[in-house]
Amino acid sequence: MKWLITGANGQLGLTAQNFLINIGQDVTALDSSELDICDKEKVFAVFRKARPSIVLNAAAWTHVDSAENNELEALRVNGDGAENIALAASMTQSKLVHLSTDYVFDGSAKSPIEENSIICPINAYGRSKADGERKVLSAYPEGTFLVRTSWMYSEYGDNFVRKIIEKSKLSSEKFSVVGDQHGQPTYTLDLVKQIFLLVNSGAECGIYHGTNAGETTWYNFARRILELTGEDPDRIIYVDSQAIRQSTLRPLYSVLGHKKWADSDLSIMRHWDMALQDALPSILQTMREANSKNAF
Repeated sequence: MKWLITGANGQLGLTAQNFLINIGQDVTALDSSELDICDKEKVFAVFRKARPSIVLNAAAWTHVDSAENNELEALRVNGDGAENIALAASMTQSKLVHLSTDYVFDGSAKSPIEENSIICPINAYGRSKADGERKVLSAYPEGTFLVRTSWMYSEYGDNFVRKIIEKSKLSSEKFSVVGDQHGQPTYTLDLVKQIFLLVNSGAECGIYHGTNAGETTWYNFARRILELTGEDPDRIIYVDSQAIRQSTLRPLYSVLGHKKWADSDLSIMRHWDMALQDALPSILQTMREANSKNAF
């Protein structure tokens, strides 16, 4: 199959490229310098030339805090840009996998949030992704898999796992991590494999929650990272959201349910702790290689 990946230099885009190429898929991967998804004419031209079977739209404004001061730009990318991709996918009759987020919910739930729950974002980033959801599903409902994910980490880029490891290596001092926000750490390789399963399964289009199973908090996630890397987890100090005065509101509970997978006779992704244990060796190796290069 012919894949087109947008946002190719992000965590998910890089993971998807490596996985798909390694299993013999035909992949065209474009980063933001090669394809501005807000440029409708360019998007349509790329789709006419590539004629992809499947599109993985990983292009997005992802910086939560900066979206607060740049909401119009976040809406342009995550809303209008996503719509352009959906319209182009409809034109070429490509299957579209569009990535969204747990931040489309307000955090008031007390149990895992199902796919058909009402969205109600509480920050600019969430509003921009919610706008993208509406526009994509309106433009191409019959061909879109809308996959919400959360707390992604990988060997690539700037993510929580790498930050915690780096912080623990830089100093022996204790440090604080917020402990009242509940969610699901998601390893990008597991997510890419789940997406591959989904688009090849014959399952109906619609909304799916692409997260590793189980739930935790940032505090307990950080403790587990230190445990698995041989560091002292008691170096991490619990704080709540109000104490750290984050500049942007975050949902306190954004654990996503997985009913749609069961309805489609598909297995859910494995528990987040199992995924973390498998991911850490390659994450640590990548970090060592980067530090070695920087030393010269």
